[in-house]
Amino acid sequence: MTTASLLSAELRELGVEKGMTLLLHASLRSVGPVRGGGPTVLRALLDALGPEGTLVVPTFTEGNSLTSRAYLHMTRDLTRHQLLSYREHMEPFCAASTPSQGMGRLAEEVRVTPGAMRSTHPQASFAALGPGSARITSGHALDCLLGERSPLARLYEEEAYVLLLGVGYETCSAFHLAEYRRPRPPRRRYDCRVLTDDGPRWRGYVDVDLDDSDFGVLGRDLEADADAAIVRGRIGTADSRLFPLRWAVDAAGDWLAEHRSRCGNLPAEADRA
Repeated sequence: MTTASLLSAELRELGVEKGMTLLLHASLRSVGPVRGGGPTVLRALLDALGPEGTLVVPTFTEGNSLTSRAYLHMTRDLTRHQLLSYREHMEPFCAASTPSQGMGRLAEEVRVTPGAMRSTHPQASFAALGPGSARITSGHALDCLLGERSPLARLYEEEAYVLLLGVGYETCSAFHLAEYRRPRPPRRRYDCRVLTDDGPRWRGYVDVDLDDSDFGVLGRDLEADADAAIVRGRIGTADSRLFPLRWAVDAAGDWLAEHRSRCGNLPAEADRA
């Protein structure tokens, strides 16, 4: 059974360094049996980063929306009366207490760790541990899920790294920043429920129409390039990849400019946040 010290050694061998800022997308199950479970894996990550390093995770809440896949699944068979009741009783987002959805157990381990900070976006928040947490998570604008006024842009400035721990490129949120940097990206309306001082309220805004349907192909194409800045290895039993976030965003921008202009977006599995 894997221990924290073994995981720390494997993380360092992969390239995780002291003082690094690291954006983590992870599947705890893929790591295999670990003595102590999620807290042990988190301890190993923090040990590899050291006290000067910062660990960041997505803590998205997809169901807090009238257009997300989660919402559409939950309401697809409801009558009009049931639908109105469901909307009225949807839990509003509170950065201090609302759990993430579909981000995995390690993301939740980070979110609930004492000292963690979380950005306040009601659909696309990030949580962070470490000295860079406040700067990375502050100023997350409502009408900028994953763009220039989000933690992703701060991570780009920080020259952070991305660790895909047992997950594929389909989960790589950094690629969304490249979508924002395309000329005139498509936009649409989003709606979400937020806890305010006056109680639960609905908030609507217009932002980039996010599409992660081709991120798997994008990532595989980048990895196939001989000049790819991607290191691949195993953490426990998890096939993992480490690469610079800035490189990933810039390379993804070039890829999107070629492939989406030529072929259009692939809407079948599009992200509906």
